[in-house]
Amino acid sequence: MPETASQKGSQKLLLINDLPGYGKVALAAMEPVLSHMGYECFNLPTMLVSNTLDYGKFHMLETTDYMVRTMEVWRQLDFRFDAVATGFIASERQAQVVSDYCHEQAKAGVPVFVDPIMGDEGKLYNGVTQAKVDVMRTMLGVADCVVPNFTEACYLTGTPYHWHGIDRKGARDLVDGVRRLGAKSVVVTSAIVEGQACVVGYDSRTSSHFDIPFTLVDAHFPGTGDIFSAVLYGWLLRGLTLEESTGRAMRTVGQLVSMNRLNADKYKGIPLETCLDVIDR
Repeated sequence: MPETASQKGSQKLLLINDLPGYGKVALAAMEPVLSHMGYECFNLPTMLVSNTLDYGKFHMLETTDYMVRTMEVWRQLDFRFDAVATGFIASERQAQVVSDYCHEQAKAGVPVFVDPIMGDEGKLYNGVTQAKVDVMRTMLGVADCVVPNFTEACYLTGTPYHWHGIDRKGARDLVDGVRRLGAKSVVVTSAIVEGQACVVGYDSRTSSHFDIPFTLVDAHFPGTGDIFSAVLYGWLLRGLTLEESTGRAMRTVGQLVSMNRLNADKYKGIPLETCLDVIDR
């Protein structure tokens, strides 16, 4: 069994994502998970959000100017991180700022993990432009691991989206298309492969493709993608293979959703602090 982060000495992780005031998504979901796994987490919010969007009413504040000034202060103070993980990017300008920072970190030998949050169910989210998709592609050029969903992988590679999914060859071609953009390892979530829900990927460490089928749980919570990514990164940094890390992340999310499926208010996400021990099972 690989050593845990606490056994090796706490690793410093920088999380670049949005921050909700109410709800367990994005930074509010990733920090508890990775802290529980023994990592020292720091954050750079891309946007302040009043609450999860599922409630229908919300307020957002983009933080690009704050990010630029913060990065300058951190450079002056010589703050260093052992890994950087990016999530939601608020605008084209911010995407370029984050992309430049990731390139800078990658040149210094820092692993970069990218979750290119842009859309779902065949469509880009409101406000996501083609120019933003193009900038996101440049971030993949320095990504040690990229975790798009099926929709995002299609947009990144210019692959037509089909609601009924793809065959096995199409799944491998999609993964390889993301790799051609420069990402070393790839995990594509929410894929339908020959009628079966699957996570498909490629591990650069083992030079191997993989696909892991799963059964959907009939309950929707915002933030499950952020939890998945956090658990995945945590196990990867402990030394597990990408396939092993993906399988553990899938089991963790599945168990968390099942445990909380009867919660009255699912819009706020999964109350992680009450069930973090699931990660250790």
